[in-house]
Amino acid sequence: MLKLVSQTEARSRADVVAIIPALNEAAVIATVVKQMRAAGFNNIVVCDNGSTDATAEEAATAGALVVHEPRRGYGAACLAALSVIDAKQMSVSTVLFVDGDGSVKSAEAWALVDTLNDGYDLVVGVREKNQQERNALTWPQRMGNIVACTMIGLIWRVKMRDLGPFRAIRMDALRKLSMQDKKFGWTVEMQVKAIQHRLRYAEIPVSTRVRVGKSKISGTVRGVIGAAIGIISTIVKLRWAEWRSHHKNVADRNAIKVIEVIKEVSF
Repeated sequence: MLKLVSQTEARSRADVVAIIPALNEAAVIATVVKQMRAAGFNNIVVCDNGSTDATAEEAATAGALVVHEPRRGYGAACLAALSVIDAKQMSVSTVLFVDGDGSVKSAEAWALVDTLNDGYDLVVGVREKNQQERNALTWPQRMGNIVACTMIGLIWRVKMRDLGPFRAIRMDALRKLSMQDKKFGWTVEMQVKAIQHRLRYAEIPVSTRVRVGKSKISGTVRGVIGAAIGIISTIVKLRWAEWRSHHKNVADRNAIKVIEVIKEVSF
């Protein structure tokens, strides 16, 4: 389902937390944090995912709560940030996931939050072609989106248009998903599990700018191959788990019927 909403004025809500995974983003992370704060988001958690530069220091100076997760992986960084939110017992109703590379417009995050308030559980920002800077998305990114979204459509008969990391989700819905992936499959795991748990899902268009610095995924052959394997294998594993659960439930129901028949005969 695609839902368009207008951009809202900057506000501040204490129950919204923005999570920004970051790996060697010292050149831009302070700008991203400051832009998020200027847009009205005061609760910002940056997870330094084993950076070898001053990413953590820059994020902290800009006003973010910095979490450290040395084990590399987008999902690992997100899970570490969520663990700290729980440990600090922060009162959170909504979680925003924002890239730390300068590729998103922070003010557009309110459109994601507002769409949740319209009755949705998960809102994904679709990187529309007419709202992208030239070369903002690499060829591997475009192809990966097409392949993954096509697989999801064929398996679950649900149309999804992007695996964009710029997204918002209700905290109660996020807890239901029991996220597990620690690497490249985090975004697709969230969207597939949203289908499996029958969450209310929406997509809205967002802008995409050319990232600052070199991408750790699409900027290397190893990253591209790893992401492709991670995304496809996550889809396959989730479908297999769903199939097994379904057939186990069928077998359990049949076993109950057999027991009931035996009891009737015994009487």
